[in-house]
Amino acid sequence: MSEIEKIDQTSWREKFVFDDKGLIPAIIQDYQDYAVLMLGYMNRESMTKTLETGLVTFWSRSRKKLWTKGETSGNFLLVKEILYDCDADALLIKAEAKGPTCHTGERSCFYRQLRPGESSQKNSLEK
Repeated sequence: MSEIEKIDQTSWREKFVFDDKGLIPAIIQDYQDYAVLMLGYMNRESMTKTLETGLVTFWSRSRKKLWTKGETSGNFLLVKEILYDCDADALLIKAEAKGPTCHTGERSCFYRQLRPGESSQKNSLEK
């Protein structure tokens, strides 16, 4: 296993690859049990605020504004560690959730399941 490459809180601006809308996907994972809690998108401003406050802040694509998770519900996400992938175009944020992460009240936004092979319609390979 290779050693983790570390960058400081200013050089990420040059390192991270944002899409044509200025966004980078951020997967939020529980720092203790590694459960995937949610997926959000960050821009440079929300990333800066996250680093400054230690609270996960996203760019809301629907509302077109910064959104600190928990600002209305109190269910904040406290940053424990931020990792980025090999292409520097996706983030994995390990966080401590102060309550349910999903707006439905579920712990994780990933509480529904799609099961391959279980369908009321026949698979296209079936005759």
